[in-house]
Amino acid sequence: MKNSYLGYWLVLLGVFVITIMLLIRNITANSSEDYHTLKQISESAMVDAIDIAYYREFGELKINKEKFVESFLRRFTENISTSSSYKILFTAIYEAPPKVSVEVTSKTDKYVIASDSSDFDIVSSLDSILELGDGAPKTNS
Repeated sequence: MKNSYLGYWLVLLGVFVITIMLLIRNITANSSEDYHTLKQISESAMVDAIDIAYYREFGELKINKEKFVESFLRRFTENISTSSSYKILFTAIYEAPPKVSVEVTSKTDKYVIASDSSDFDIVSSLDSILELGDGAPKTNS
């Protein structure tokens, strides 16, 4: 009898640990996925927004704010998952020298554990500078 109770509590503890691990994995996977997606999208959008006429005339890089925002939003909506809702905040966009600061907040699903519901907001922020190196633009994030 004593061994059956011990086995019961061991199985219950295993189920509890697996549940906690799944919740934590979901949160951390979203965080790293959002950051890498944000980094790649901001780099591509900055390269798309380069003002070629200004570069040819003065030899310096300059981006167009409106073109950057348009390209960023288009690329972001193509690459995100639909299971979360996102809030995008452009905290700073400088045309020359090209620098952008973007903050993306994602809301995850609500988790209910013993009638206590909680949700997590994951904030990914990125500061990126576009510079000309070896004849090709590259970003420092």
